[in-house]
Amino acid sequence: MSTGSIKSKKKAFIKMISMGIISIALYIALLLEQDIITNYFTKGGLYAMLPLASAFVFSFVHGSFTSNFWRALGIRAARKKAEVK
Repeated sequence: MSTGSIKSKKKAFIKMISMGIISIALYIALLLEQDIITNYFTKGGLYAMLPLASAFVFSFVHGSFTSNFWRALGIRAARKKAEVK
């Protein structure tokens, strides 16, 4: 295993932990403040964008956590080989 690979896994592990903590904090905030969130999300008008924005935030944080989780384990997507014609 090369030194670059170890450093890459270490960085991915640190990012994974930080995104995991952020993800947990988001879910805790969502569950503990359900009444406030529901009041804002159901007001209408521009407040209708809040559910979309929160979905993007949750999706980004969870996706980043998952990506770094697999990278920390050393698993990467297969790369397509160039076709020879």
